[in-house]
Amino acid sequence: MRLDSHQHLWRYNPRDYAWMGEGMESLKRDYLPEDLAPLLEAIGFDGAIAVQARQMAAETEFLLALADEFDFIRGVVGWVDFEADDLDRRLERFAAHPKLKGVRELIHDMPDVDYAVSDVHVAGIARLAAHDLCYDLLLKPPHIRPAMALVDRFPGQPFVVDHIAKPEIAAGRREPWATDITELARREHVCCKLSGMVTEAKWKHWKAADFMPYLETALAAFGPGRLMIGSDWPVCTLSGGYAETMGMVIDFVARLAKSEQAAILGGTCARFYGV
Repeated sequence: MRLDSHQHLWRYNPRDYAWMGEGMESLKRDYLPEDLAPLLEAIGFDGAIAVQARQMAAETEFLLALADEFDFIRGVVGWVDFEADDLDRRLERFAAHPKLKGVRELIHDMPDVDYAVSDVHVAGIARLAAHDLCYDLLLKPPHIRPAMALVDRFPGQPFVVDHIAKPEIAAGRREPWATDITELARREHVCCKLSGMVTEAKWKHWKAADFMPYLETALAAFGPGRLMIGSDWPVCTLSGGYAETMGMVIDFVARLAKSEQAAILGGTCARFYGV
């Protein structure tokens, strides 16, 4: 089974999607399962994981409703307010849905670079195991070291790094990202998504070779068994088409053994999220 481990869906309105700034005008419309399904089919993928794009409970409800309607949405990574007094009740309600597989918070957008190890965040992560939920780590290079401290506190909690922690690909800069992501990968309960890279490169002016040092580092650090392909569609369309974005990773892993390709192109995602 081939799975896109990371994509988004929305009905656009300017209030909820204020993060869509200048140069992102093409995102300011609806992107729904009917738009994604033919893209998956065209590259021979069987399904996808829908990931939150708004910090509101309504986002989780919206994605789960779409997952009920469309079978190819194999799982949902939602959002839950870790500061809510009734956090356990909220988690219990959402986790009762069989397609809620995890949650995430926008760590890299927080004013505090050490938000990952803040009291409220740590307390929220501590509640996930009781509901059998995974956690997506949305990081940039300065957030990797705090994330190490977080995952060390929860050795039984499954974590996955989104977008290989967004290295500075457009600048061709690898450090300190390479050293830190390699150190983070020593934690066996942490996986990594080969996703979101085209928007860290020069938009619409990248070539596959630009990503090779970062992909090689991720492969050496995590190994095929803890890597998963993801598109970050439709955000990826700011810099490249769906097939082009996915094809860059598919081509990269083509030199690996069939079993290793199968892991990166779907097996790791299916195991991690339990789909």
